[in-house]
Amino acid sequence: MLKGVVEATPADPISAYFNELTRALTAVRVSDGEGRPLDIKDGFEWVADTARSTHTSGNKVILIGNGGSAAVASHHAIEFLKNGGIRALALNDAAALTALSNDFGYANVFSQQLKTQGVPGDMLIAISSSGQSVNILKAVEAARTNGMKVATLSGFQPDNLLRGRGDVNFYVNSNEYGFVEVAHHALIQAILDIYVFPRRPTK
Repeated sequence: MLKGVVEATPADPISAYFNELTRALTAVRVSDGEGRPLDIKDGFEWVADTARSTHTSGNKVILIGNGGSAAVASHHAIEFLKNGGIRALALNDAAALTALSNDFGYANVFSQQLKTQGVPGDMLIAISSSGQSVNILKAVEAARTNGMKVATLSGFQPDNLLRGRGDVNFYVNSNEYGFVEVAHHALIQAILDIYVFPRRPTK
């Protein structure tokens, strides 16, 4: 090694990871059902206000997702219910999923449940990292048929099929499942913490 030359060191992978996560979160785009851009604050307020009015009218919030998105759906169904005081459930009971996929195919595991579980005035939060999951897309169609309000969370390609099918749509500009799933989790948690939960006392 030549005197005075500093050996290059590889980039810090931890910093790079969190920098990319920060980029994905700050690059979130929100739009309405016509594809018109919305301020993220307006998107947050729409979800919070719709969830509250859904509960007040005697209805419920339903969350759906596959894999990691199913875990996000389950987590936030409990958050809406326990901390937000809003009726909510996630349609991912193992027996229901296996029975319905056996009888109707996995593409219909959510839409079949919504045909009975979903009623006019309910709200659907549909979560798909790729925005291309057929069972999620069919569920949104079933929700629309039943007169439900719909919010979507998607990622990967900006022209994915789920983006644009909700009354409000949150899109995370990343092709990595981990970043998209964490961003979806953070987005819903932020809505709950800022707009739904009772204000927590400051220290």
